[in-house]
Amino acid sequence: MTTISLKPGREASLRRRHPWVFSGALARLPRALDPGQTVDLFSSRGEFLARGSVSPHSQMTVRVWTFDPDQAVDAAFFHRRLLEAIEKRASLKAAWPTTAIRLVNAESDGLPGLIVDQYDEFLVMQCLSAGAEYWKQTIVEQLLRLVPCRGLYERSDVPVRAKEGLSPVKGRLAGEPPPELVAVEESGIKFLVDIINGHKTGFYLDQRENRRRLAALAEGAEVLNCFAYTGGFGLYALTGGAARITNVETSGPALELLQQNLAINGLASDRVDNLQADVFKLLREFCDQGRRFDLIVLDPPKFAESRSRLSGAARGYKDIGLLAFRLLRPRGLLFTFSCSGLMDPALFQKITADAALDAGRQAQIIARLDQAADHPVALNFPEGAYLKGLVCRAD
Repeated sequence: MTTISLKPGREASLRRRHPWVFSGALARLPRALDPGQTVDLFSSRGEFLARGSVSPHSQMTVRVWTFDPDQAVDAAFFHRRLLEAIEKRASLKAAWPTTAIRLVNAESDGLPGLIVDQYDEFLVMQCLSAGAEYWKQTIVEQLLRLVPCRGLYERSDVPVRAKEGLSPVKGRLAGEPPPELVAVEESGIKFLVDIINGHKTGFYLDQRENRRRLAALAEGAEVLNCFAYTGGFGLYALTGGAARITNVETSGPALELLQQNLAINGLASDRVDNLQADVFKLLREFCDQGRRFDLIVLDPPKFAESRSRLSGAARGYKDIGLLAFRLLRPRGLLFTFSCSGLMDPALFQKITADAALDAGRQAQIIARLDQAADHPVALNFPEGAYLKGLVCRAD
């Protein structure tokens, strides 16, 4: 086993069982290491700290598999970790009427860089780290032993892999390739999911509980659903009794799928306007036209992919928030979200407060929202809490 020592005084985060080790904490990185190779980490005094996978191309050089010196990283290890993650979702499945769920949530399930989502009879996997990539075949074999499915598909076609020195990849891993669209059901609402080309692994599973929250507040409301994708919030609003929905999305294919989702649920499209447009531009036009709404949803894509883009992301959230507050009727509700892990919750609240101030509105936070329970956050890994949302009531 290759061993790597930390610099003096750099072991505190590992003692708190944080799973990331950055290059600056390492005394020396041995040459000729294979990406994903298992290494042991020791303190400068020779104490065992952790066992993890190395990524020589990344500033996040080691991701920890285990803090137990007696625990080998092998097929049995991945079987146990996968089984633990899946069993933890069993009670959630019983409580939620859904056929789509996250089975493995990376670091928070002790499997850094590994995502596994289930859509009815199909599984979708993402390998986002060198370690997950190195053990991919073993993970596939163990996963198939634990979860009966028609097929397992990979959606590792994401830019973050470049930081690990990995190329984007997607395709069938086992069983049948998924059909063009997979039908799932959530809280009695049907959705068609594009596993092969859709956002993330096909659908925004992390917003499940927030969609429910919106439905409970939508009765009689005129709703503006921005960054609508395939209509998750819009369909929930309709089933919650909304008077009218305006969905705004830049992607034509996403809007086509949204229309199909309306149809398969038997929801009248005469209460729905689907607009293919840039959200920023359209909100400005609505302001100029004097349009007003009772409930607005802002669920944009990740604005901050890196720290260097955080200030630009803050401006983006401020701009759309300001426009939304201008468009709200008195006592209207704003559901506003950031899925950027680098966006601190306190900063997001400040940005939203500044947006309300510049719009000339007083507002209250009536709820704080985060990701669904099948996207847990390990206490030793606060970075796992990437999704943050506020429900604000304007004066």
